[in-house]
Amino acid sequence: MANLDEKEIDATVSAEEVEKAKNEIAQEADDDDVPASGDFEVTKEEMSIIRAELACEFPEDYEYLSDAYVKSVASKPYSKDPTVRRPLEYTMEKLTHVMEWREGAGAPEMEQLVHLANGPETAPAAVEDPAKLAKAKALATSLNNGSLYWHGFTKEGKPVLWIRCGRKPWYPNVEAEVNALILIADAGIKCMPKGITDFVVISDSASPPPPVPSFMINVLKALVRGYPDRLNVLLSAPVSSIIQFVMNLLLPLMPGRLAGKFILKDIDDARKIMKDWLMHGEDDIPTFFGGPSDHDALYPEESYSKNQGQGCLKFDYFGMIERLRESAKEWEASQKK
Repeated sequence: MANLDEKEIDATVSAEEVEKAKNEIAQEADDDDVPASGDFEVTKEEMSIIRAELACEFPEDYEYLSDAYVKSVASKPYSKDPTVRRPLEYTMEKLTHVMEWREGAGAPEMEQLVHLANGPETAPAAVEDPAKLAKAKALATSLNNGSLYWHGFTKEGKPVLWIRCGRKPWYPNVEAEVNALILIADAGIKCMPKGITDFVVISDSASPPPPVPSFMINVLKALVRGYPDRLNVLLSAPVSSIIQFVMNLLLPLMPGRLAGKFILKDIDDARKIMKDWLMHGEDDIPTFFGGPSDHDALYPEESYSKNQGQGCLKFDYFGMIERLRESAKEWEASQKK
C-alpha cells in the first residue's frame, strides 16, 4: 500500500468535482478567518427570538441545536467587522443553513433507520417501504465494521470519536458511509455535557484502505456544512503515504481554521498527546495505540460481532450511547469536586 499510485487514485475524482466542492465549502466558510470564540453578549431575549424562529422553521429537529451551541454561533465576531458581534439576522442565516443541510441529508431520520435495520424484515414499516429498508440495511452494513464510534471524554468534557481506518471497506457505499457518519456524529452531540459544543477525533490510521476521493470530499462537505465549529481537533497516527495523500487532497479544500485542527503524529507522540487529553489519562489509551483500554471488547470486528436484534445490525449502537451518557455523567460529577 505504501507504493500506491496517487495519479491512479486522483483519476477517480474529476477536476469539476473538486472545484464544485471547493465552491460549496467556500460559501459556508466566508467568515473562517474570524477567531472561533467570541465573547460578545447574547441576551436572553435574542436567544428566545432565535429559538422561536428555529422552532417555527424546523419543528421536528430544532431541539438538535443546544442553547450552548446557538449562543456560541451568535456570540462570534462579525466577519465584515470583527469589532462587533454578528448581526442576529446573520446568525439565523448560519443556523438555518445547518438545519436545511440536515433536512436535505435526512439527518433527523437516521436513528429511525437503525431501528428499522435492527428489526425483522417482516415488520410493517419494512414491508411498506422497501426502499427505506434497503437504505437502513446499507447504513447497518457501514456501522457493522466498527470503524467509527464514540468512547470516553477528554479532560475538558469533549466526547471522543474514534476512527479505525484499517476496518474501513476498500469499496465503500459512499452514501451509506456518509449516513453512518451523520448518525454517529449526531449521537455524540446529543450526549455532550451541558455547555460543551465540540468534539475530538482520534484516528488509528494504520493500514488504511485505498482512499476514495468522492467519499472524502463528501465527508468534508458534511463537516463544513452540517457540523460547523463542532470539530475541536483531529489527531491521526501513524503517518503513512495514504494519509499524506488524503491530506494533500483535502487541505486545499478546507477553510483555513479547519485545516489547523488536523494533527498528524507518529504513535509515540500520539500516545503522549492522548495521555494529556483523555479523561483518565494513560488508562484511556486503547490497546491499538499501545495502551491498556480494550476497545475491541465493546466494538469488535464484524466477524466477532453478533446481531443486536432481529435484523442485520451487529454494531452496538445503543450500548455505545448508553456508555457515552454514563461517561458524560462521570465527567460532570468530576467538575463538582
